[in-house]
Amino acid sequence: MIDVVLSLSVRELTYEDLASCGWAGTPLHLVSMARQLERVRAGEVDYLAVCARNDIPIAKGGVDYLVEHGVGTLWQLAVHPALQSCGIGTVLVSAAERRIKDRGLRYAQLSVEDDNPRARALYERLGYLVHDRRPEAWDEQAPDGTTRRHETICTVMRKDLS
Repeated sequence: MIDVVLSLSVRELTYEDLASCGWAGTPLHLVSMARQLERVRAGEVDYLAVCARNDIPIAKGGVDYLVEHGVGTLWQLAVHPALQSCGIGTVLVSAAERRIKDRGLRYAQLSVEDDNPRARALYERLGYLVHDRRPEAWDEQAPDGTTRRHETICTVMRKDLS
């Protein structure tokens, strides 16, 4: 076995990054990412990219400050599939938590689908506790290009950053 050490940096996600983020989802998801970048300009969200030395995003995610008063809500978290379970998600979540604290907020919150135990295990390891459960839904693009509604139950997890 060979160990590989990645030198990572975290920065703002940009429109120019979208072309290299096809791993993050369908074309419909990339359109959603572009819409969220508009919200960055308004100060409503932070949208972060974790990059290796070549400065191409290998993970991305946002913090929405308007979902719940006094809470930074992490969303659209994703790590390149080939690089999952390498600690990159931890780097991303930690950077997002720093942004939340820098805004003077006490809590970080996120939702995880009940059928995603790997992600939930990560969040629990990082100190997130179950706060609520609720149905959530969003539009997804099917392989044939059609759009369908995805409905699921999510566990809302929260972390006290104080």
